[in-house]
Amino acid sequence: MTSMARLTLFTVLLALAVAWPSGASAQVAAPPKVPTATGTGGAAASVDPLATQAAIGVLRDGGNAFDAAVAAAGVLGVVEPYSSGIGGGGFMVLYDARRNRVDTIDSRETAPQAMPSDAFIDKATGKPFPFAQQRVSGLSVGVPGTVAGWQLVLDRYGTRTLRTLLRPAIRTAAKGFVVDDTFAGQTRDNQQIFKDFSSTRSVYLKSDLTARAKGEVQRNPQLAATLRLIARRGAGAFYRGALARDIVNTVQNPPVAQPTSRNVRPGYMTTEDLARYEAKRRRPTYTRYRGREVFGMGPPSSGGSTVTEALNILEGFDLTGDRSTALHRYLEATRLAYADRNAFLADPSFFKVPLRGLISPGFAAQRRALIGDRAATSPVKPGNPYPFSGGAQPPTRPQSGGEEQGRSTTHLTVADRFGNVVAYTFTIEQTGGSGIVVPGRGLLLNNELTDFNVDSTTHPNAVRGGQRPRSSISPVIVFRKGRPLIALGSPGGATIITTVLQTLVNEIDFKQPLPVAIAQPRASQRNAANTEAEQGFIDRYGPGLSPRGQRFVLPVGGEIGAATGIQFLKNRRMRAAAEPVRRGGGHAAVVHEQ
Repeated sequence: MTSMARLTLFTVLLALAVAWPSGASAQVAAPPKVPTATGTGGAAASVDPLATQAAIGVLRDGGNAFDAAVAAAGVLGVVEPYSSGIGGGGFMVLYDARRNRVDTIDSRETAPQAMPSDAFIDKATGKPFPFAQQRVSGLSVGVPGTVAGWQLVLDRYGTRTLRTLLRPAIRTAAKGFVVDDTFAGQTRDNQQIFKDFSSTRSVYLKSDLTARAKGEVQRNPQLAATLRLIARRGAGAFYRGALARDIVNTVQNPPVAQPTSRNVRPGYMTTEDLARYEAKRRRPTYTRYRGREVFGMGPPSSGGSTVTEALNILEGFDLTGDRSTALHRYLEATRLAYADRNAFLADPSFFKVPLRGLISPGFAAQRRALIGDRAATSPVKPGNPYPFSGGAQPPTRPQSGGEEQGRSTTHLTVADRFGNVVAYTFTIEQTGGSGIVVPGRGLLLNNELTDFNVDSTTHPNAVRGGQRPRSSISPVIVFRKGRPLIALGSPGGATIITTVLQTLVNEIDFKQPLPVAIAQPRASQRNAANTEAEQGFIDRYGPGLSPRGQRFVLPVGGEIGAATGIQFLKNRRMRAAAEPVRRGGGHAAVVHEQ
């Protein structure tokens, strides 16, 4: 064979390799996960290596933490589409080093303006539809806020544009990523739902309507095209024009595949709802705990206020002695804080949340006095924060309320060499959201409106047109003497609050390095008769806590949360940390390892 013939053959083979069909997994490598990294120049941690690498790439290229967070979030929406993405919303706590200011961004979804308060009530029975019918419907889809949130943070703090920052996400969606155990399992769990929507099955199921197995490649060229549109034309392309019309048509006319026995109810969203959506800057929650300053997310998230109230309760206890006593007090503090959270937290644009009272030391002292040597009997009653709220008047009576159903969501943490920090949690609610992909656009829509108290038309968190449902998302940034010490957050539905709180207690009170604090077994008491606890927690601490009346049950799936965070060390060094095991493990990286 001549050299020219060999060259021609090589060229043909190379062309075939590039054009190889989507089922071939050899073209896309799965990067390894490293849960802890220490160094300088910037750091990032998320559940996925591709997202973390996207953030680190932006930092190495001179971008700041705000730019890097948007780039990483874009990738997470591709590789973690059942937990996050542009079809949902979230909350971001950030520290702007130049202004020496903590800010918070609310990109929570809103209910359509025309949505009635009894939208989830079956008029034949007077009771809410079964949860599966609430979730898998157009009814559950809130107006997405993620893209507007990205644009807001970039407009105020960024140095790059969406055109640049969405490139890693576009590349990942087009090229694909290797399916791992977690993704394969989540697809199998949603397989029956995905089969019932023509648009969803075409993206997330194979031609035989089964889930892709570990090692296969998941591509989403439709989503790549959608992201290219947003990158080219800006956030407005999501909220106006053809894409907005496609989203609304999907909500109003879900693309149900026939035959099916599923009753998929249409939603109320309109193009006007999308056009008027606005991401908002909110005032952060704040408290001092053991000499640290803790900043969190305010309403409509219940995360910042509930973490703060629990910390304020615990401030009056010495947790450095007997571990069983310390953990008993941790569980009781969350029991009480959740009672207050369920009664008083909602969208502040629709309900005057007594936030000042809920996070006041005086109210915490009153609640702390209720903690004895034995577990209280749940449900405990909410307290009365109004006397500590500067003259605010209470409602005729506090109303108890449930917690959101979803346990999905994802969290990323980023810091840069300039001192800026981002803790960002975003979600589409249930794993797989509503289960509905917008045809031709590749994006999964959320089911966030099931976070309302759907069984009530009078609760502060009841369905109301334009209202944002209560959330438990709890990103925090902790300072000591005015300098960042820890940035942290987690997914997990209503368990987010306890995951963040317990990790803080592990680090601050139990003196554990952040990677150790994250890896510890968890328990989540949310004003229930039983505390959800991982088996490791039950095995280790159950013998000391059971005699105190604490009762434990395993959580669904056996795990609680999937935290990521950054710990700030001396000499500008940072330690990024992710889960070593939970949810398949996470990935941490720094710009310059040391």
